[in-house]
Amino acid sequence: MTRKPATYADLEALPPNQVGEIVDGELHATPRPAVRHAFAAMQLATDLNNPFGRGHGGPGGWHFLFEPELHLGRDVLVPDIAGWRRERMPKLPDVVGIKMAPDWLCEVLSPSTARLDRTRKLVAYAREGVKHVWLVDPLLRTLEVFRLEGPHYLLLATHSEAETVQAEPFEALALELRVLWGDVE
Repeated sequence: MTRKPATYADLEALPPNQVGEIVDGELHATPRPAVRHAFAAMQLATDLNNPFGRGHGGPGGWHFLFEPELHLGRDVLVPDIAGWRRERMPKLPDVVGIKMAPDWLCEVLSPSTARLDRTRKLVAYAREGVKHVWLVDPLLRTLEVFRLEGPHYLLLATHSEAETVQAEPFEALALELRVLWGDVE
């Protein structure tokens, strides 16, 4: 028996405590993020938005969204954080699903999403031309930085624990990883 591809109606039918995505025509539903996951995503979004989104102490020039719904080809994807250079997207669209691929995005890995994030979603992001992807693992306390080279991602660096990082495309920021893990008072 052949399965029919998932539809947007399948996403809408999910209970509110689940995040749904359609990857390669298949519905993936996962529970809302755990506290460590949500904390790391919030800290990273804050650290990036002030200098790059708002231009406070940094160059500005970006729009960031937390858990945007991306409609990329036949996929409906929800990265934890996504950013668009303002030169490509001067104004944020007032729509449910954004069809323009971001310039950068971050997936905060959790046991229930890591495999999908590292495999099929990474392939979809490369296909759609997302130039930079960061994978943050709050349990392993790592940040992996990828840059799109042709049709595939090149791992530029893996950072861990309490390092201070300056990573593409946000080299102007000295990001303290210990903040993502909650190791500050």
